[in-house]
Order: sequence, then structure tokens, then C-alpha cells
Amino acid sequence: MTQVVLANQQNDEEMTLNMGPHHPSTHGVLRFIIQTDGEIIRRAVPDVGYLHRSIEKIGERCTYPGFMPYTDRVDYVAAMFANECWAMACEKLMDIEVPKRAQYLRVLSGELNRISSHLVAAGAMAMDIGAITAFVWALREREHINDFLEELCGARLTYNYHRIGGVSFDMPKGWSDKVKAWLDNFEPLIDEFNRLITLNDIYVKRLADVAVITGEEAVDWGLVGPNLRASGVKWDLRKEDGYSVYPELDFDVVVGKGKFGTVGDCWDRFEVRVEECRECVKILRQALVKIEEHPEDDIEGKLPKKLRPDGEAYARVESARGDMGCYLIGKGGEEPYRVRFRTGSFTAMGIVEAKSPGLFIADLVALIASFDVVAPEIDR
Repeated sequence: MTQVVLANQQNDEEMTLNMGPHHPSTHGVLRFIIQTDGEIIRRAVPDVGYLHRSIEKIGERCTYPGFMPYTDRVDYVAAMFANECWAMACEKLMDIEVPKRAQYLRVLSGELNRISSHLVAAGAMAMDIGAITAFVWALREREHINDFLEELCGARLTYNYHRIGGVSFDMPKGWSDKVKAWLDNFEPLIDEFNRLITLNDIYVKRLADVAVITGEEAVDWGLVGPNLRASGVKWDLRKEDGYSVYPELDFDVVVGKGKFGTVGDCWDRFEVRVEECRECVKILRQALVKIEEHPEDDIEGKLPKKLRPDGEAYARVESARGDMGCYLIGKGGEEPYRVRFRTGSFTAMGIVEAKSPGLFIADLVALIASFDVVAPEIDR
């Protein structure tokens, strides 16, 4: 009898595996400690901290304008939003008004960057599942955006474009027409991308009903952005908070509908990002028209002679990965007293352990990819 019990215990023994921190599907230096029974996951625990660079402490050792280049490193895939978040926090703290033209330039640069980020997310997720062509397609279109942003601010990845009170450069001559021409070409290509991968039968069956997150769970775990909206929760800071000039622009909030499976599954998280690109196109077209109504505006507001604020402020923007917030305390010095960032990737890590039991190891790859996490947003 003892021998039989021992044999059963040996058959039920679990394996502990390390996924990362240098696994290509973890999207950065992330590590997951996985306990498995064969191919079935019993538990997956994120182990973060491999990319910690003390960027918030660096913010407390820089002047207010001097910290702007560092904010690019909070999320290097969608750096414009971290630029804007820091600028808005400083503007709240110092009561600085941003000219309308500068606000539209922020919207234009941000929404182009949102499309760029979503293309990387969608293409990388498809490649993680095994479809290479979609990634190449996405990078081809992203390259055009990189060219536009390089013309606008001189950089293709870490932009350092926004400034406290506005932006650093106005649109170059002819830039608006180039962007309009690309938008006319890109919008129908979204349907091509859907035929290629989003509605691909194999891809749909691979992702539908995998790692379903209900709307209630998404709210309880603090998910934001596309990860929250994919669970059916209609929440977008551009609508709810109405910051910048977004209240003047007409666009829809895309939510998951469970078209092929259950609302909040991996396919919904993929599809929401693809459809958000359409809404970005709408916003960009309107912003390119409305910015012409303010041709004489400055691109940077009037700043105090000395940037030595006293008080605290919190600003947040709808980043490509959702609600990004910056908390700032000033105590009358040239350097901030405290700097803290809140990011969507960090909150997404919490739910991985709760949703991983029962998944196949290959499904964990799909789950992580569907969250579109970026390592520096997690560690900072």
C-alpha cells in the first residue's frame, strides 16, 4: 500500500520552470516562475525588478525641465505620453496655461505614437502565437510614423518633444499634408490587417475564450486602457477626464464585445487595439483641421521666471497602455521634492497569477502578449 501511495505522489509531482528574464515572449526583462503539471500551469508568479533604474529618484535630482528627457524611459514604446504626463503635472503645479496650437500638436504627436505602439503590440502578439507576417506588416506602417515624428521633433523613439507649457517644435512645412496622405492610405489597410490575422480562423481559435477577465475583475485588479476596455468597461480618460483638447474631438471608445468567444478574452484584448487605430485616425484628421484655426498661436505658454513651485499636483493621461499618472511635490526648490509615476503595465502584472492556473504554458504566452506590457513601465 505504501508503495502505491509513493508511486502516485511521484506521478503528481509538479515542475518549477523559469520563463525569462530573457525569454522573447516576456516582452522585456521579465521573469515568471511557473509551477506546472505537464503542460498545465498550476501557478505563474511574476518576478519583476530586473530593469529598475531609479528613474523616479532621478526626477528628484533634476530640475523640472531637465527631467523631461528621462520621462521617455518610463515607456519607450509610447514615450510621448510620459512626456505629456510630466508636462501636465508641472503645469498644474505652476498654474501654466498651454496655448491651443501646442495642445493640438500634443494630440497629433500622441495619437501617432498610440498607433505606433498598438502596431507593435498587435504585431508582436501575432508573432508570439506563431504568425510572422503580421509583425512585418505592422513594422512597415510604423516606419512611416517614425518618419513623421522624426520630422516633427528629430527623434524616432525617445522623443523629448513636449515642454512645460507646450512643445519644442511646430509642424514643419508640408508635414500636415504628408500625414493626411498616409492616413488615407492606412485606414483601409486596417481591414487588410484584419483579413490577414485578426479574423484568421486559426488565430481566432487560438485566442478566443483564453484567459477571460470579466469587467468586474478588471476593475478590481486595477486594469486600465485597452486591457480594461476589452473586458467591456467603457472607460477612457480622453472622454472621462476631458484633458487637453480631446473634448473638442469626436471619437468612439472601443470595448470588447466577445465576438468569437467571451468578453474579456485574449482575442478581445488584441482586437480592441486594432480598432483603436481607426479611432486614432479620426482624431488625427480632426486635429489636423482644427490646428489650422490657431496659426498665430505660440507653441509654448508663458512660464514663471523661476520654476520653484510649492505644493503638489497629480496629472494623468490616456497612454497607449492606459491610465498613466504622475504625482509631483514641490517645496520651493529648483528640483522636485517627490516624483512618482503610475503605469498600466505594473497593474496588469498583478492579475497574471490569478488568471494563470489551468492555462497551458503556450496560453500564458498569449496572456502576457495580450496585456501589451512594457518592462520599464513595470520597474522604473
